This record gives sequence, C-alpha cells and structure tokens, in this order.
Amino acid sequence: MEFNDPEGATPLDPNEIDGLMLTHMTTRPELNRWEQDNINEALAWIQRRKPKDILHESFMKQLHKQMFGNVWKWAGELRRTEKNLGVPFYQISIEVKKLCDDVKYWIGNKTFPDDEIAARFHHRLVFIHLFPNGNGRHARLIVDILLENVLTQPPFTWGTGNLAAAGLDRKKYIESLVAADREDYGLLMDFVRS
Repeated sequence: MEFNDPEGATPLDPNEIDGLMLTHMTTRPELNRWEQDNINEALAWIQRRKPKDILHESFMKQLHKQMFGNVWKWAGELRRTEKNLGVPFYQISIEVKKLCDDVKYWIGNKTFPDDEIAARFHHRLVFIHLFPNGNGRHARLIVDILLENVLTQPPFTWGTGNLAAAGLDRKKYIESLVAADREDYGLLMDFVRS
C-alpha cells in the first residue's frame, strides 16, 4: 500500500506498515475510512464507560487500542522507532508519567483555566508522540474525555474541518502546535474552540 500522508503527518516505517491487518486496502482514503469506523466504535465504548481515571499510561494505551485495534496489530503499543518528531522512544513512559503528574497538579491547584489545562495536555501528548500512528487523533480524543468527564466542560471543537486531511484547518492546527513548542499557547487556545 502506498501512503500519501497529509502535511505534518508522521510517516510509518515498513515494519509498522506490515502491522496493517486489512491487507485488501490499496489507498489512503480506504485506510482513513477503516480507521474512522474503528474510532466510531471507540467513541461508543467511551460513552458506555464515561472514564474519569484517564491520567496514566495504561489508559492511554487502552484508548489507542480501542481506536485502532481493528486496523493495526500494534494499536495500543508504544512506538519503538524514532520519528521526525517526539521524544526518543525509550523516554515515552517517563514523559507520560511526568505529563500525567503535571496535569493532576494543574487540576488540583487550578494552575490554569480548564481549557488551558486541556490544551497544554494535548500539546504535550502530541509532542511526546506515544504511538507509531494516530497520535493527533488520540490526543484530541483523550483531551475531550478529560474535558467532559473530569473537568465537566464541553469538548473542544478543533476547528471546523477534518484535521486528518490536508487543508486550512490542519495548517492552523499544526501552526498552533509549533507555537506551543515555543511556550506560546495563544494560537492553540484560539484554535481548540474555533
């Protein structure tokens, strides 16, 4: 299968591509449809469960498996390769623990407004880059779970378009993450509720 990833997407290495369970697919749109069907099943799982205890690695891995486990053999497993972004793969668990501890502290001490806590959580998850694929979608979904089930706030709107496809919203989204890399969260804060 030939992958034509949208701008800013992390390419998969050949071993990761070999983890594709649906070998009949030949195009990126087919893959996107199967992944979205799997994500819809994960959304139903979340609605039934209403998880609150989400700030730990095991839940993050379980959520990723729910989102992509019908498509990728490695769904729910931390990446074992270096990518064009993210922390070194051997530091993922350490960075996730630090992030979860930070978010718990921010919530408990009201360090930031709820939306900013969620935006910072999202940025750091994307920055850590836990999985070979699906990191942005996973980070957006877990942030919405945090907002709805922990902070009792409405989920983010994440712009108006499809962030998985190339387009203006994806460009704005990536620009806001790059700005957050420089500790400037203004663009991200504007984008998540746009």
